[in-house]
Formats: sequence, structure tokens, C-alpha cells
Amino acid sequence: MFNIFGQLFTALTMMELLPPPSGLQAEYVTLFTTGSLHFLHELISMFDKKVDQILQLRVSRKAHLDLSGDLPNFLENTEHIRSDPAWRVLPVPPRLQKRHVDIGDMAPCDTQRFIKALQSPAQGIQVDFDDGNCPSFYNQIKGIHNIILAVNNQLPGMPHISKAPVLMLRPRAWNMVEHNMMVEGKEAPGPLFDFGLLMFHCGKILFEHQSGPFFYLSKVESFMEARLWNEIFVWTQEKLGLPLGSIKATVLIENVLATFEMEEILYELQEHSAGLNCGIWDYSASFVNKLGHREDFLLPDRSKYVNMEKRFLRSYMDLLVQTCHRRCALATGGMAALLLPSSLNTDSYRRVLASVKRLKMLEINAGVDGFMVYDLNLIKPMQELFQSHTEGENQLHLLRDDVRVTPEDLLSMPSGGVTLYGLKYNIAVGVLFINAWLSGKGHFFYRGQVEDSATAEISRSQVWQWIRHQARLEDDSRVVNRQLVTDLTEELMTELSPFCHSSGSKQRLHTAADMFLEVVLKRHFPEFITSYLNQDHTFLSYQSPAKDKMLESDKLSKL
Repeated sequence: MFNIFGQLFTALTMMELLPPPSGLQAEYVTLFTTGSLHFLHELISMFDKKVDQILQLRVSRKAHLDLSGDLPNFLENTEHIRSDPAWRVLPVPPRLQKRHVDIGDMAPCDTQRFIKALQSPAQGIQVDFDDGNCPSFYNQIKGIHNIILAVNNQLPGMPHISKAPVLMLRPRAWNMVEHNMMVEGKEAPGPLFDFGLLMFHCGKILFEHQSGPFFYLSKVESFMEARLWNEIFVWTQEKLGLPLGSIKATVLIENVLATFEMEEILYELQEHSAGLNCGIWDYSASFVNKLGHREDFLLPDRSKYVNMEKRFLRSYMDLLVQTCHRRCALATGGMAALLLPSSLNTDSYRRVLASVKRLKMLEINAGVDGFMVYDLNLIKPMQELFQSHTEGENQLHLLRDDVRVTPEDLLSMPSGGVTLYGLKYNIAVGVLFINAWLSGKGHFFYRGQVEDSATAEISRSQVWQWIRHQARLEDDSRVVNRQLVTDLTEELMTELSPFCHSSGSKQRLHTAADMFLEVVLKRHFPEFITSYLNQDHTFLSYQSPAKDKMLESDKLSKL
């Protein structure tokens, strides 16, 4: 069999691809055809240097902030774009006009959940290779293959792709690489690997059925990165024979620097924009990433003091909605992570539903055109909530002329301190996220809600920052230092050990705890926890899917 693969590569001497994971030989052959490999080689060769440049630009901008002491601000050299009232993004296709409720964190390698999502009444599905997905080779191949099956109406029980919830495909972010493919001596950029395969196999079919190709773009930090994506879209459409503007993309504004460039990001993607999205936890974590070594930007306990009602997050959402609607672009809110209890008509069920409704009403009143939920049972209640408080397919008519957001508003840290509960919660989320990754999963369930890389980012960011600034606990004035965090992590191991039913699962959990401590005790802040894990030999050694790992992970996830 592998002699056949060897023959495929004779024309691609500068490209290497590892053999398929166990059990995925047929899916591998479907994905990696002669045509798709040639396309990937061209795509990556064309844009790899530009990917490196935007990553270097990130380093340069961070160094400037550190050395100068400057704060983020609206750019002077692009003021003409912001002050020009005339330009607009192109209207989105009909299937994107009404997306009140999307399903978020849908890792498509989870075949059964993916099928349930396709059968659901949701307007859209965030088909996720980023925050909610662990990017093992197995998961990437299985996930992309499942999307191909869905687009070709080959998954059991799903409606035709033109009638199913619209697929919003989210490739990995720029910080991720694909270890299993080398192009001209370098590992392939993760987002180009994902985007290239999805477009080659699904782009034309989705377009023919007026159902795409539509994308989410994660962790964009500047209009230069939006410009690069636009160049990739234009090149891809030309190569695949699609009309200009066929691809539409929603940019997730989950970085404090990007907040000051939202108009410019829309401007760069005018022909391909599907709007902007709020991502509260990655956005909050970006403050620690870019400014966290400064005491003025000490972020208090997120479980008690950080939410969309606080000035810096409310200003961010208001500005995003105003910016989008001013340019006729859709503005979407974040994901409800809470899970409804299985027992209906109980106090706990009513309490969780009321909490989700209250938070989503904040977004509806701000003018968003839709938002996401994780729990499929929240789809109908949230659609009813949206429809009962709005009129029409979206809220583009709400221009939010009342909004006046200043840099001070966006950079105003909420008041508050650190609680023992919040510290322990952050440690638990960080450790359990790494444990999930080592188990081949990108998200897990903890205390009634879904946790993914976004919540892991803010959790480990806060622990690192609290140690860095020697924050004191509100409870008893203890200093948050290396010893306290280490002791609390060991306590967590004791609490979780009864849920580990094999020596392998116990060892994996302790490995996860060791890796978490390594991340939060570092002198310098690792920029992304996913990059850190993706480059770590421990994660790479765990990539082969084993059933016992998945079963043990399921047991831990129910905590």
C-alpha cells in the first residue's frame, strides 16, 4: 500500500507526509490524492514565507510594547480607513443572513456529535479544528474526512447539505504547525494544511449548494494578518475556479491588539468578510500575553470579577457591534459554555437556563446578530430568546451611534482580587485541559460547563500573572507564589485520583500536572498553551489514539 503513496510523491520531491494513523488508511487515501497534494504543495509554497513574516511581526510588536512602555492604540497610518464613511463589506449570502444560534466547539472527529449537530435546528455549526479540537494526526484526518462525508451527504440521518446547519469551518490558528507534513524542509503551517484540504475537497460543492465555503479565522492580531488571509482566499478561488468573493470568513476578535484594528480587518476582507466575533476568554488572556508583566494590567479572579458587564469587555463588545454594523458586517457573540442538567423541571435546570439567558440578553441588547452554544439542548431556548427580543434575520439596523469607546475604556482592568476558589479552579482547568490533550481530546466537562483551549489559556495566564506579581488571596492574605501553586496542584491530584481507573491514566494526569506547573512557573510567559503543548515531546508521544485513553478521559470529563 505504501509503495502507492511513494509513487504519488515522485513529482513532489520537496514534500513529505507521514503514513496514516492506525485504522484510518481509507480516510487517508481519500484526503491525500495526487491532486490535493499538488494543491497543498502550491498553497504552502506560495504563502509559507508570508506566514513567517506575520509571526515575526507579532514578536516585533510585542518587543516594541515591552521596550517602549507604550499602550495599544488606534493606528495613525490607517485613520483614513476609519474616517471614510463610504466603504462597506459585500453582503453575505442568504444562508449567512440569519444565524441566531450556532453550535460552538464542534470537533468534527467526534462523528456521533457531529451527526447530531447536523440534525439539529441550529442555524450554523462552528466546525472546529482550533479551540475545541486536539490536533493529533488522527483527529485532523478523521475530522476533515467527516466534513467531506457531510458535504457529500454521506453521513447517516443528516439532511442535505443545503438544508443542514451551515458549516463554519475553523482551521487552526497561525501559531500551530502540522508535524506530519513537511514542505520544502519545513513543517506545514497548521491553518494552511486544514484550509487547503477543506477547500480542495469541499469548496466547489459547498459553493454549488449555496452553503459555503465559510470560515472562522482564529486569533488574528492585526489587519496585516487579515490581508494575508485575503490573499490566500483570492489565490485559492482562482486555482479552484471559484468566483471572487465565494469564500466568506468571520474573524474572531480575541486579541487586545486586534480590537484597535477591527475596521482595518474588515476593510482588508471586504469581498470575503462574514463579520467579526467576540471571544471573551482568549481576549482576556491576550492582556496577560501582551501586557501581563505590568502591574497595572493585573487581571483579577475571572470566576468572580471578569464578565461581559465589566467596562473593558462591555466596551469591546459595543465597539465590535458598532464597527460591524457601520460597515454592514455581521457581529456575533461568544459561546455559552454552561451545560443544562439532564433532569428537566428542577431548580438546577431552571437556574442554569436563567443564567445563560441573562448572559445572552447582554449580547442581544448590545446588538449582536447571533451567538453560540455548546449544549445542543440550549439551541431552541436561545433561538426563542433571540426571536422574542429582535425583529428580522439580524440586527444590522442597530448602528449603535450611542457608542463612544476610547482606548482607556478598552484597557481598563476591572477591580478585584484573587480568591482561593478562583486559583484552584484555574489550576484544575489548566491541568485537566492538558490531560485532555494527552488523551486526544480538545475539550472536557468540569463543574457543569465545557472547557477548551480558550478557558485553559485564561486559566494558566492568570496563575502565571498572579505568581509574577505576588498577588495576595482575599481569603487569608496568603501570597500566590510557586510553593502555594505547587501545593494546590498536588491537592488536585489527590482529589482526582479516585477517577483514574488505570495506572496509565494516573500517570497521564500526573504528567499533565507537571506540564502545567512548567508552564505557569516559567520566568517568561509562553505565548500560547496550544503552541507549547504542540511542540512538546510528551504530547507528540501520546498522539496515537488508544481506546483506554479515551475511556479514562471520559471518566475525568464528567467531574
